[in-house]
Amino acid sequence: MILALIRTIDTVTTLVGKVFALACLPLVLLVFANSLARYIFGTGSILAYEAVSYLFVIMMCGLAGWALLTDEHVRVDILYQGMSRRGRAWVDLLGCVFLLFPFLWLMWDRALPYVQRSWRIREGSIEVSGLPYVWLLKTCLLMFVVLTALAGLSLALKSLLRILGHKDI
Repeated sequence: MILALIRTIDTVTTLVGKVFALACLPLVLLVFANSLARYIFGTGSILAYEAVSYLFVIMMCGLAGWALLTDEHVRVDILYQGMSRRGRAWVDLLGCVFLLFPFLWLMWDRALPYVQRSWRIREGSIEVSGLPYVWLLKTCLLMFVVLTALAGLSLALKSLLRILGHKDI
């Protein structure tokens, strides 16, 4: 049953990660278009500038869980690299339980009222010609927490199974 849960979480996290990775192409094209408009034609658009920020935030928050799942996140590997498989499993499990999950809980706890207020007033850009969807952008904070927590749960369960001697993980 635990293996089925891990597979389900990994499948969902991978699928969501691949979908959000698709935002990379529009992001690059928009940055290129903004650069052309600004440096070649001497013009610019606040809307286009904000769209770059929105796409970047959405992409990063959507990809965080996938990065954790595929072990592409930032880690100081000085000691971890030389550890045994079981030792790395202990570090991953303890890191999830004592660092990742408390951080995510705290982030959820602090971000939820912030996001709720933004939704309540349908917060928009402070710029006159900016994007009116700041409330949607702030929701990415909660999306980040959920996706990273799912990937963290998968990592913690895999680590626990490794510690218990399962070779399949």
